[in-house]
Amino acid sequence: MRSLFRTARAAAIACLALTAIAPVPAVVAQAAARAATAKSEPLTIVTKAGPKRFDVEVMRDDAARARGLMFRRHMAADHGMLFDFEQDQPVTMWMKNTYLPLDMVFIRPDGTISRIAADTEPLSTAIIPSGGPVVAVLELNAGTAAKLGIAPGDRIEHGMFKAR
Repeated sequence: MRSLFRTARAAAIACLALTAIAPVPAVVAQAAARAATAKSEPLTIVTKAGPKRFDVEVMRDDAARARGLMFRRHMAADHGMLFDFEQDQPVTMWMKNTYLPLDMVFIRPDGTISRIAADTEPLSTAIIPSGGPVVAVLELNAGTAAKLGIAPGDRIEHGMFKAR
């Protein structure tokens, strides 16, 4: 009986030890916490079919731009993420640690869309180029651009573009 108790106790201690050394990665927990508390701003895309409204999180510094939508598993259909690169330049994006397939909308300083990279591949390290100088990139759920008729030449309305 005593050896059975020792075996059960050893198994319980082993389970606790495994739990203690295998916590949720801090990066994932931090990203989830930021996602839950991120402040959204309104953004409108003016298309030939009319305006399309979204709530977007704006990434304005290097750390936020590097993090982006990494580790997130869901984004509402009317939400997106806007990356402010602060100056007109060619940019590249990738999908490393990004689980959501996305449409990437590359935006010139005047707010016009220059290019759309549709249905990007989740978790890929393939480079996605802007195809020319841009000041911002808007990430939307994959298929949104096609579904809503968003196309190069359409205009983005957001405070970021009024100030430039």
